Amino acid sequence: METPQLALWIVVTLVLVALAFDFMNGFHDAANSIATVVSTRVLSPYQAVMMAALFNFLALLVFQLSVATTIGRGIIDQGVVDHFLVFGALVGAISWNVITWYYGIPSSSSHALIGGLVGAAVAKAGTWALVPAGLLKTIAFIFVAPLLGMLLGATLMLAVAWLFVRSSPSRVDRWFRRLQLISASLYSLGHGGNDAQKTIGIIWMLLIAAGYLGTQDPVPVWVIAACYVTIALGTAFGGWRIVKTMGQRITKLKPVGGCCAETGGAIMLFVATGLGIPVSTTHTITGAIVGVGSAQSASAVRWGVAGNILWAWILTIPCSAFIAGAAWYLGRLLLSTA
Repeated sequence: METPQLALWIVVTLVLVALAFDFMNGFHDAANSIATVVSTRVLSPYQAVMMAALFNFLALLVFQLSVATTIGRGIIDQGVVDHFLVFGALVGAISWNVITWYYGIPSSSSHALIGGLVGAAVAKAGTWALVPAGLLKTIAFIFVAPLLGMLLGATLMLAVAWLFVRSSPSRVDRWFRRLQLISASLYSLGHGGNDAQKTIGIIWMLLIAAGYLGTQDPVPVWVIAACYVTIALGTAFGGWRIVKTMGQRITKLKPVGGCCAETGGAIMLFVATGLGIPVSTTHTITGAIVGVGSAQSASAVRWGVAGNILWAWILTIPCSAFIAGAAWYLGRLLLSTA
């Protein structure tokens, strides 16, 4: 039997673990925001991460909490949520993030978290605990986000090539070195808006399950501020192992290509966040980079590298779900006997 003091201690601990995931999300996904602008040498790595961190935080002022609502209420049934389930979900997501970061694989922190929720919920209550509409919408965007990112990146690249057909390469480079500062800022804004809300949704879900909030209560301001500050700090520290893969191994980028990729990715993120769809910023920018490369030449894209990344995308939800299910079981076993 849990005492009120123990219950409070568990909630505080899980909030800190959720913020640790949020920090890791920013750290892991920093490459999505900065890889293109660093690889084109428009900004130094230090300048790029500081700019990305600032715009991650400023997203707090721009976006509604639509994605947080989807995570908090639209993936699993609120009735099955307890601290064991949240613990399992976070362990599954964090573990997969660490594994993919170590190997330099640009996988999705977002889908790792969703996989964690699914795995812990199924381990506890079976598949009936899942909310099909929200889950299917999220899974669909595993494919839709990179495809739309690819389409937007390729379309923008072709449009720029047509508009600047009579301009010298040096003039184009000079223009897009400036414009890439805007496109990278917009992408970082979209990244903060979509990704910080996923942790907001988790903490909101936990506080409702613990009885500190009612089901109709709004998200506390401290939760929103803490999540945006934490993801910005994670971005500021940066995930350098992944920058090289995103910035140069998929295709060689120049400022014009980096600008088109970031703009296409940013448009996709703004639309998805407005619709409340928790998409992967990793999938989105990777698709946009592939689109930019393929608009120049199919041979400009290293399809083997892109294929390895695709496998990581496919494995993210089932692997994080498996780890989360095991973590839920161990957490329940250990805390129940404590």
